[in-house]
Amino acid sequence: MEFKSLKNIETSFRQIRLFGIIFLALCAVVVVYSLWSSYTFAEKQREKIYVLDGGKSLMLALSQDLSQNRPAEAREHVRRFHELFFTLSPEKSAIEHNVKRALLLADKSAYNYYSDFAEKGYYNRLIAGNINQVLQVDSVVCDFDGYPYKVNTYARQMIIRSSNVTQRSLVTTCRLLNASRSDDNPNGFTIEGFTILENKDLQTLKR
Repeated sequence: MEFKSLKNIETSFRQIRLFGIIFLALCAVVVVYSLWSSYTFAEKQREKIYVLDGGKSLMLALSQDLSQNRPAEAREHVRRFHELFFTLSPEKSAIEHNVKRALLLADKSAYNYYSDFAEKGYYNRLIAGNINQVLQVDSVVCDFDGYPYKVNTYARQMIIRSSNVTQRSLVTTCRLLNASRSDDNPNGFTIEGFTILENKDLQTLKR
């Protein structure tokens, strides 16, 4: 009779230990699930932007992943550089202002072209001849398979004189590096290895 009682006590102890292990396992599962749910919820909240409209109504705007915008930002960065660097008016201050803004988007390779143009008197001829130069970018082709990103740009230059308009083709190549965003460089890129591959006259039209 005494042996049976000891056996019952041992069986009860095993059952209690089993229930305790199961209870701890369930608690662990609940804790892990709670942590995972909290992290997921926090990530979703970080993807939302709340905008107050005049302090009265609340609008919810979902922010897009920055990586989805990088190709568009890269093309805009290159396009903006070309427009600033090659769109020139016959005023020294306007030329210097545009070129200065363009050089903030690129490395020394672009400055070397600026120095070369200045030494050859290119800007002085624009001013003396009252010539406007307008650039129209046709396409910007970016290769994001490797880093730095390779970019080819195809554009047309319009050399506008009082008597005629000369249309020129412009083909350039460069590489893009990721950089810190700023007021002067909102897209967060730097152009390196800027090279003009082609710049020739296509046609001249009388005005």
